[in-house]
Amino acid sequence: MKALYARPPTEEERKQLEAGLKSTIALTVRRCQMIMMSVDERVKVEVIGRRVGRSGQTVRDVLNTFNETGIDGIYAQKVGRQDDQRTFDDAARERLRAIIVCSPREFGYETSLWTLDLLADVSYEQGLTSHRVHKDTVSETLNQMGLPWKRAKRTIHSPDPNYEGKKTPGLAESPGIGAS
Repeated sequence: MKALYARPPTEEERKQLEAGLKSTIALTVRRCQMIMMSVDERVKVEVIGRRVGRSGQTVRDVLNTFNETGIDGIYAQKVGRQDDQRTFDDAARERLRAIIVCSPREFGYETSLWTLDLLADVSYEQGLTSHRVHKDTVSETLNQMGLPWKRAKRTIHSPDPNYEGKKTPGLAESPGIGAS
């Protein structure tokens, strides 16, 4: 098998490789070391691997990437999908913002308080999403929109004129309240 070496870097690439040797990111430093040993010292892949504490295959991958793509290969790449994975696109987010200021009764529900599950149902019914999403998806979307979700609190309203006094601790012992 033919020995593998990194191609000679351009002046700009050499400057970036030297700067990469001083990086705070260990991955970048190691990759720069591998390339520089291959270019300057003409060290074989297995020897480079032993020096930097990596396998020969890792060194081959780094050198091949540098030879094919250039200096961009020394930097860590994002892992995962790069396309937009949001369930609610911008138009759907604006419609969701309009929905939460309305009452659920306007959408045929028997309650006047929104829940995340109810918002997920209405989002699907109104065509904001292609499928019924989980309540956590709705919650995360609202947080991203700057609308942190808090559970609605029900308040009790009593027709009793002494309700506030009865509700306050220590007043129950007062004469006339609760006396038989």
